[in-house]
Amino acid sequence: MKKEEFIFCPLGGSGEIGMNMNLFAYGNPENRKWIIVDIGVTFADDTIPGVDLIYPDPGFIVDKKDDLLGLVLTHAHEDHIGAIAHIWPKLLCNIYATPFTSVLIQEKFKEKKIDIGNKLKIVKLNGDIQLGPFKIEFVTLTHSILEPNGLSIETPAGTVLHTGDWKCDPNPLIGETINEKKLKQIGNKGVLAMICDSTNVFNPGRAGSESDVRKSLLKIMTNKPKRIIVTSFASNVARMESIFYCAEKIGRKISLVGRSMHRIYKAAKQCGYLNDLIKPIDPRDAKKISREKIVYLCTGSQGEPNGAMTRISNYIHPDVMIESEDTVIFSSKIIPGNEKKLYKLHNQLVKNGIDVISEENEFVHVSGHPNREDLKDMYNWVKPKSVIPVHGEHRHMIEHINFAKEMQVPYPVQVENGDIVQLFPGDKPKVNDKAPIGRMFVDGTISVGEESQAIKERRNISYNGFLEITIIINNVGSIVKKPIITFKGIPSNGESNNFIFALEDKIQDICKTFSLKNAHQEENLIEALKTNCRKTVKEKTGKRPYTNVNLVRI
Repeated sequence: MKKEEFIFCPLGGSGEIGMNMNLFAYGNPENRKWIIVDIGVTFADDTIPGVDLIYPDPGFIVDKKDDLLGLVLTHAHEDHIGAIAHIWPKLLCNIYATPFTSVLIQEKFKEKKIDIGNKLKIVKLNGDIQLGPFKIEFVTLTHSILEPNGLSIETPAGTVLHTGDWKCDPNPLIGETINEKKLKQIGNKGVLAMICDSTNVFNPGRAGSESDVRKSLLKIMTNKPKRIIVTSFASNVARMESIFYCAEKIGRKISLVGRSMHRIYKAAKQCGYLNDLIKPIDPRDAKKISREKIVYLCTGSQGEPNGAMTRISNYIHPDVMIESEDTVIFSSKIIPGNEKKLYKLHNQLVKNGIDVISEENEFVHVSGHPNREDLKDMYNWVKPKSVIPVHGEHRHMIEHINFAKEMQVPYPVQVENGDIVQLFPGDKPKVNDKAPIGRMFVDGTISVGEESQAIKERRNISYNGFLEITIIINNVGSIVKKPIITFKGIPSNGESNNFIFALEDKIQDICKTFSLKNAHQEENLIEALKTNCRKTVKEKTGKRPYTNVNLVRI
């Protein structure tokens, strides 16, 4: 008999921040049962034109879907649930989540017109479920969204604590405080390994509390005489409640702007939160209120091109106006990679006489992830035998390994996406195999792989432009008239006629070397034209455009 094994394998979120997807398996190699924890996305940058979302290639677990017991979600941030509508139809397994996360998941499936039947199972806060050999306890933590959960995953071989995203917030304002008692109980039973958030491992001290941000925001907003616009992550319901609270305290009405803001507000209300607040007014009605008496809470805190904040600053939002002496508060972190577009937005606002407040000049934000003192608390409560850092770039995870050694953890394990970690049997967890991994790009409404020809072509066009040549040939194999040449995105300084003439001459010369009567020669002629025309344009402009050649016989 082969021994039972307990295995952990990240398909996304290890070596990067975002796109979290983790697998756990228990059983002997011929009869393993699997669960998935989280199923997130990351956001594409300008190097992948036309693509917004990226998610982990699920092929490894799709092949094992008959042995998949369920998908368990820690919380409702996009980097933990955003891929669910793309991946779940290939799995068709049960989904387990707490109430607030469940509402947002249902919205995602509804938007994509996917019927999940009764597959969504709602788990109460601090509840537990049994999936085959896995007894999974949800542990309420604190984070920058409602109902964040750690997962105690117990098997006959031992227990793993998967923290998900968390921090220690003694006064989270909305939702419960961290369940320290339960974490200590789990630690006292013994923990084989803790799979732990690494995002803020470089930051000393504590992450800070939402209650402190509220006090600071109230002080700032009290002293602003004109219109106040606050932009923040819609998912941060505690921050949303703070803006409502501050608006009421300073005698102003509040209006929500942006689809995500309305969606999260509605979901929170549906789950019993945000009950004792002033009622938000429609942005169309807010236009009638004097600018001294209104606060807007809007999306677009990262300078997203289609976000409400960018549209407001460009004076193209249909309902929200901004004027000199108004105040814009960016109550969020500047996420690495977004600096350029955010500073452009800040500069544009300041240039127009707007008072811009951000984390750089005032205390308007706290992170949702653990700083070093928070991590110390978790280590002291759980006392894990091993730590596996996730949810970080390699530099975060290596620093977390060093931190774990300082905390006297016997066996910290460094992993990256695809590593198969044997948690049991053995004296200590170790990486002993590799799963195939990859990325899927959401291109329009279609998911494509990293080697997608469409993306390669679009990237080429975005860098080099597009050239199309149409040649009309009669039935005796002669070119009827000069080629039709069209191009886009190829630079011209007014001498484009010379560039066209050179192309026409090159096309004529090449066509003379082929028998145009012979249809079998067409493919070779097209390739010769593409190669030589690209070369000619490169000589004239420095660009090698994506080239298309049409041969039309009449």
